[in-house]
Amino acid sequence: MTGERKYAFRWELLGDLEKGRPNLGKSTRLEIYRLMQFTLRAVLEQRYGTEATDEIFYQAGYTAGRAFYQHYIGEVDSLDSFVRRLQEVLREMSIGIFRVEKASMEEGELVVTVSEDLDCSGLPELDYEICVYDEGFISALVESFTGRPFQVKEIDCWCTGDRTCRFWAKALA
Repeated sequence: MTGERKYAFRWELLGDLEKGRPNLGKSTRLEIYRLMQFTLRAVLEQRYGTEATDEIFYQAGYTAGRAFYQHYIGEVDSLDSFVRRLQEVLREMSIGIFRVEKASMEEGELVVTVSEDLDCSGLPELDYEICVYDEGFISALVESFTGRPFQVKEIDCWCTGDRTCRFWAKALA
């Protein structure tokens, strides 16, 4: 197994959910998703520190965002069609309610919100943003659409007292 990665991501790793879960289906409770996310984050932070953990979560979100775009969004011909398709899929899958507050593609800048998101809606106030995975996810979605790399930073979060998560996306030079 020299040189091969055991856990390199491939869409096929998600499996055939209809075949594998004929009685329980595709859905599970949000608490279970958060249990996995926050215990994984706790172990990584304990072992590697907060900064490295955040980098890992950003990159994981980025990897997921690229695969998600290819699998669910595909070819779109305008920002409007990209946003509309993304809104439909995120809502249909109960991931969150996506909105664009500002879009200047000439300047390479976007401000977007995700309400009722999987990661933090309903959590207690923590005085810091936690949606690092979402930053990477949104970065990959926008890059996949535009063909330009974007850096995404959460600027408002449920955990900082806001009731929606807001992200600023800026094209990299």
